[in-house]
Amino acid sequence: MIDIKLIREEKDLVKENIKKKFQDEKLPLVDEVYELDIAYRECKTKADDLRSKRNTLSDNIGSLMREGKKDEAEKIKAEVNNVNNAIKEYEAKEEELQVEIKKRMMVIPNIIDKSVPIGKDDTENVEIEKFGEATIPSYEIPYHADIINELAGLDKESAGRTSGEGFYYLKGDIARLHSSLLAYARDFMIDKGFTYFVPPFMIKSDVVTGVMSFKEMEAMMYKIEGEDLYLIGTSEHSMMGRFIGQMIKEEDLPLTLTSYSPCFRKEGGSHGLEERGLYRVHQFEKQEMVVLCKMEDGMDWYDKMWHYTVEFFRSLDIPVRALECCSGDLADLKVKSCDVEAWSPRQQKYFEVGSCSILGDAQTRRLGIRYKNEEGTKYLCSLNNTVVATPRGLIALVENNYNEDGSINIPKVLQPYMGGMKKIEKKIN
Repeated sequence: MIDIKLIREEKDLVKENIKKKFQDEKLPLVDEVYELDIAYRECKTKADDLRSKRNTLSDNIGSLMREGKKDEAEKIKAEVNNVNNAIKEYEAKEEELQVEIKKRMMVIPNIIDKSVPIGKDDTENVEIEKFGEATIPSYEIPYHADIINELAGLDKESAGRTSGEGFYYLKGDIARLHSSLLAYARDFMIDKGFTYFVPPFMIKSDVVTGVMSFKEMEAMMYKIEGEDLYLIGTSEHSMMGRFIGQMIKEEDLPLTLTSYSPCFRKEGGSHGLEERGLYRVHQFEKQEMVVLCKMEDGMDWYDKMWHYTVEFFRSLDIPVRALECCSGDLADLKVKSCDVEAWSPRQQKYFEVGSCSILGDAQTRRLGIRYKNEEGTKYLCSLNNTVVATPRGLIALVENNYNEDGSINIPKVLQPYMGGMKKIEKKIN
């Protein structure tokens, strides 16, 4: 949610930002908020004037009572009663206007950074840099589900019976490799100085609306029937919710946090679910990084964070590239975002394995997360980034370490988590 001062003082900037995001249908909201805000401030001024008048009248009542002028005092008491009724009416109108303003402000997109490329959708994202050599082996690499099946590591048929489409069982060495990838990601971030968390996997609605747009919420979140609880789509949601309404000590900044969680997503829409594979599913696990810092330090942390993901995948010998997300591909709360994509030697193209975002004060303003310095009280800047999400990370690992005989090599950094195992051999289910 942007600062309403931008609409008061720079309406054209807010409108231009909406156009850059190709959301012209939201342009009328800016003028609506502008007019509602004028009405709100006029209403507040009148209520404040009446409160001042009430204070003066109350002082007069005291003076008259002390002078024994009871009849005059009673007349003023009646006037005070009328003033009180008028104040209540203005307060009710203020509250009504605030609700209408907030309803519109919650869907006006955040101001994107000047460096964000302008484009309608993800087809217009811009490559920043490639890391590692994207090679294609001389032998064919099967579909990832077939590789894992041959290694006795996947059972989607049983998951279909227990849970339906979009779920899976991982088993044996593959399940262990999956867990090893997450354990290594945890330790990787701890070594970077981040504090490790395992957060709640359900959050209340006021946290959900604080961390994401309504459009994202509808597309992603599972609601717990009969309760004010949602299953998290990423641990960023819980981690931001941890600080709702808090005043952070300046000396504690920046807060650098890394969190593990299962994640649950509807994955509705045109892309659908994968029937055989593990690329797009309802349930996965993720190691996340979240940073809360001063606004002026935000872009430095943004660059550090997405480079950490690159470093993580390169330590697994997986070639990756970073893509700058264009304006039309940015969720409404984001200032700037980039995706990290892993090389798929089977498809001979890159696919998304992580996303890094800086959100300015969009989340912290909604959640009331602030700090205080000599200049006054300020909202913090929030950032989030994927270290690894798996089984998507597992797919990249399996494809890039696949051998012609059907086995897969285990990268050196993961071998200690696999009991020293260097290779997973082909097995019969």
